[in-house]
Amino acid sequence: MDWLGLIAIGLLAGLIARMFIHTGRQFGCLGTIFLGVAGSFVGGLLGSLLSDGSFDVSTSSWIGSIVGAIVILVVVRFMDSGKS
Repeated sequence: MDWLGLIAIGLLAGLIARMFIHTGRQFGCLGTIFLGVAGSFVGGLLGSLLSDGSFDVSTSSWIGSIVGAIVILVVVRFMDSGKS
């Protein structure tokens, strides 16, 4: 059941993040799930670094997942803007 929850949170977090940051890329359903799940780990890492300063890679809550996915999309958008 943990995997299904992670997939559901990943899908919703990825969709919400993609509503805020447009990259011009087509992600599809699996790409959006992967974005949200990766965003959950990025959000958990950022949260652990900001709260107690230790390096701990773990999943985060809804807000952390969305923030992490937004960070990933900003990086992707920045890297795409450097290409000619």
